[in-house]
Amino acid sequence: MTPEFWHQRWQRGEIGWHSDEFNRHLAEHWPGLGASAGSLVLVPLCGKSRDLLWLAAQGHRVIGVEISGLAIDHFLAENALSATRLEQAPFTRFIADEIELLVGDFFDLTSAHVPRIGAVYDRASLIALPPDMRPRYAARLAELVPSGSPSLLITLDYDPTQMNGPPFAVAEAEVRGLFGDAFEIDSIAAVDVLAEQPRFRERGLDRLTEQVYRLRRR
Repeated sequence: MTPEFWHQRWQRGEIGWHSDEFNRHLAEHWPGLGASAGSLVLVPLCGKSRDLLWLAAQGHRVIGVEISGLAIDHFLAENALSATRLEQAPFTRFIADEIELLVGDFFDLTSAHVPRIGAVYDRASLIALPPDMRPRYAARLAELVPSGSPSLLITLDYDPTQMNGPPFAVAEAEVRGLFGDAFEIDSIAAVDVLAEQPRFRERGLDRLTEQVYRLRRR
């Protein structure tokens, strides 16, 4: 799962995780997080998600981090956004009103790049990473997120013997193992979505659950 893997996926248009719709769990559960208007929301591994627009429309400043410059080009073009480009190694930063997009490796991110994080939204980040990378991801979030800040985390759970990721299955026990030391964790929804996702049934799954968590940095 090198950066080149994701660059090739974007170049080939193999982006089955992308949705042109706003995420329903975001719309339903974000208001309950208590993230204050005007606060900075971090969206790791954001792709070209339209959820960035939804968050900005709620009055937030939004920073998305994405390894693929092509994904960011698509996001800006598809949403008719004009952006200022700044080179700030190791990232290229695009600023379009309340949305900032950092092109580069999430694991290079420090608090200097994203000061004063008010909340985190993860719909497709944790489940994009193989098991050996997930502890490092959770540790980096713990470093970046200040005490008291909430996060909305959406994962998938399925029988991992039936399909190879990405997206990967991340069961609740693993979520609690990854984040439990640094975050308070509440499981707030579990939705069976296999009937809505025939491509996953075609890949061999007989169950598929979207699990939604509310996290708060201790």
